[in-house]
Amino acid sequence: MVKVELDKVFRKHYKSRISRNKNLVRKYEQRFEIFLRDRRNLLLKDHKLTGKLRDKRAFSITGDIRVVYMEESKDNFVFLDIGTHPQIYGM
Repeated sequence: MVKVELDKVFRKHYKSRISRNKNLVRKYEQRFEIFLRDRRNLLLKDHKLTGKLRDKRAFSITGDIRVVYMEESKDNFVFLDIGTHPQIYGM
């Protein structure tokens, strides 16, 4: 069984960046369900990160909204952040 923990930063950014937009909430919920079933599903565009986030991974909610996460073990993940590419990566 897959376990996902939500980091404090993720919760804060989800509330301020995502929760006010019902369409984004729906998209997040859909992608979260896919992640739980098969995190390698091509719809997620899951990928390793580089630079200061090199030990982390990210997947797409929409074309620009990403979830950054860490894999603690095979079935245990921590969602660290959510937002647009510039919000997360500071570009």
